[in-house]
Amino acid sequence: MIAQRVTIRARFSKQIMQTLTDIGTLIVRTPGTCGGRARIAGTRITVQYIVNEIRAGVTPEEILENKPHLTLGGIYAAIAYYYANKESLDAEFAAYDEECERLKADYLAGRRS
Repeated sequence: MIAQRVTIRARFSKQIMQTLTDIGTLIVRTPGTCGGRARIAGTRITVQYIVNEIRAGVTPEEILENKPHLTLGGIYAAIAYYYANKESLDAEFAAYDEECERLKADYLAGRRS
């Protein structure tokens, strides 16, 4: 009976260990992918996109409904990554937004000429 319990516990522990994810692997930066910005691993969904959605009042569950290839773990990891690095990411997001506005203005100026 004791040996059976130990075997069951060992199998259960092994199953649990196989399903655990190191949250440090959920957010990546890859030069040449999404401009090197932080993104959810295995996707092109940036931390900035997730933060913008959250700021707009979209819940993580609603993001998941709209992007079913994501996981709640990935979405929450993006949120946690943002808050852990808020100051530097806010500066990065602002620079990106400014670059987008500059490119838009350049494009519109070229169309007017």
